[in-house]
This record gives sequence, C-alpha cells and structure tokens, in this order.
Amino acid sequence: MKYLLLIIAISMSSLTMAGEMDAKLDNYRATIGKLMKTLKSELVTAMKGDGPIAAIEVCNKKAPEITSKINKDAGFVIKRTSLKTRNADNAPDDWEKKVLAQFEERKTKGEAPKTLEFNEVVEADGKRQMRYMKAIPTGKPCTICHGETIAPPIQAKLKELYPDDQAIGFNVGDLRGAFSVTETITK
Repeated sequence: MKYLLLIIAISMSSLTMAGEMDAKLDNYRATIGKLMKTLKSELVTAMKGDGPIAAIEVCNKKAPEITSKINKDAGFVIKRTSLKTRNADNAPDDWEKKVLAQFEERKTKGEAPKTLEFNEVVEADGKRQMRYMKAIPTGKPCTICHGETIAPPIQAKLKELYPDDQAIGFNVGDLRGAFSVTETITK
C-alpha cells in the first residue's frame, strides 16, 4: 500500500510539473505573440509612412526598446536570433545554434517553419533555466531588407547601421531565425 501511495504521489507530482510546463510554454507563446504583434505594427506603420529605410530605423532603434519593455513586464528574457544575424547583439549562444540547426533540419524534412518550436530545461552557470525557441519564417515583406535582391538605398542604410550584416539572401518560407526565451527556474 505504501508503494502504491508513493507511485500515486509521484504521478501526481509529474502531472503538476507537466501542467506547470504547459502553462510556462503558453505564457512564452503569448508573450512572443505580443512582441511579434508590436514589432509588426511598428514596421507596417514605418513602411506605410516613409518606406523601408524608416522600417530599418525601427529595427535598429525601436525593436530593442520594445523587446526590453516586454522582457521587463514578462519577467524572463526574449531575444531574436539567427544563424545569419544583422545585429551582433543578437548572435546565438551555443544552445540557440544547436536548436536553429535542428530547426533547419526539421524544415528540410518538411515541417513548416511557422510550426517549429523547441523547449528544454538546461543547467547554465549553476542555475536551472527553461529555454524555449520559436522559429521566425521569412515572409514576403521581410525580403525587402533580407532578400536576395535589395535595392541600393536600402543596402546603403543597412551598411551604415549594420556594417557586419549577414542577414540577407533569404527567400519567402526560409527560416529567418527564432525568438529565444531564457528563464531561470527554481524547481
């Protein structure tokens, strides 16, 4: 009877942890959705107003501010990263590189980039962290500044703001990068 109660207690604990994990993932997805919606709104407004050059300014100046505010409100860190970065501050760490490579492999096997996500609990610097990534597919508007053919004025502005830019040569449907979440956990 003691063993049965122990098994039940372990099972209940596992269910609780699974429920907590699902709640965390739902929160990450919702927060990333909020960030995506806010960034997209700023980019669309800039594109409709002054065009792609203004949109580049949004990415350069407003995107970090928006991300910082959402991170503060969320209580965890979200960043954008890619294997081909535009801003060196967004360079992937080793875990992110591994997951981005996994995303590329999954895409090659037929998974749609918009469905790609991955999460894992890892140990880093003596702390347990929940890590989560959600792929960012390349949409048609993205190719204006990230595509194979970029207009000269846009190229000039990119060169001015991002002298080491690698984030070009993308086609619609390519894996542009991912949103990455890191949260230190206590359990």
